[in-house]
Amino acid sequence: MPLTLTMTALSVAEVLLWTTLAFLFWKRGFHRRFRATGSYLFVRVLSGSLLLLVLKFESSQWGASHHLGIIYFFGYFAMYVVSAVLLFFVCIEVFRSALAAFPSIAKLAIVIFRWAAVVSAIVSLTSVSYVNRGIFVVADVSYALMRSVSVLELCLLAFLCLTMNALRLSARDMAFGIALGFGVMSASDFVIASWINRVRTANDPVQFVAELLVLAALGIWITYSLLPEPPQRPVLMPANSTIYRWNEIASALGHTGTKVAIQQPANNFFLSDVERVVEKVLARNMNGRESET
Repeated sequence: MPLTLTMTALSVAEVLLWTTLAFLFWKRGFHRRFRATGSYLFVRVLSGSLLLLVLKFESSQWGASHHLGIIYFFGYFAMYVVSAVLLFFVCIEVFRSALAAFPSIAKLAIVIFRWAAVVSAIVSLTSVSYVNRGIFVVADVSYALMRSVSVLELCLLAFLCLTMNALRLSARDMAFGIALGFGVMSASDFVIASWINRVRTANDPVQFVAELLVLAALGIWITYSLLPEPPQRPVLMPANSTIYRWNEIASALGHTGTKVAIQQPANNFFLSDVERVVEKVLARNMNGRESET
């Protein structure tokens, strides 16, 4: 089914915004600081452009004879899975950037985050029904994987919002901007994942709402790419601050320390008691002999 004029305009606008964002991202040098995000942008620009062309010709007679519908189906969900994997690494590098002033907390938080990601992925994938789904199981697995990543994105955004003051993180920092944009985009993924069974065409209102949320996220990222970042300054904190103590505790938890060899005492309690008894008897006998003399 061909796209309506509105959906076509939104899809073209999305591709143009992805391209603009990637250009600004590389121009500002953010790809050196956020490599996974740069890779994610490259995938979205390339896949978005190709998929839009495939979708344009899919409804034509030439497209039907060349099975463009099937190509679009597998290409779309291949992009979806690759994006979900890259988003996991994006969350980790945002963690590292936000906690750069507290490396010990960052290491501990990333370990916890990885285990949470594994548990979330397992729970999401085991909730998928693999019985009598045929080719549509690809869509179910892709949406389940993206839903688990979306939960991590929302948790990351909530964490940054709650700890901004403690971490001395500015709202203008690119790390917070990336998390904010993905928080909005995760809402789009939740909309699609929740209503996917009721979506019949690419012109469905659910697709329209999801597309608007994606455009909103792109608008946030482009705004952050245009605005100047606050200058990077050393974080100065009092020694009795809570976040400083937590950083020291995290450092102690991750520090192996030096090993000390402790010699175990021999099990000679019985012999020691016997020796003490013998010494007492000998001392008593010696005292008795001295008194007789």
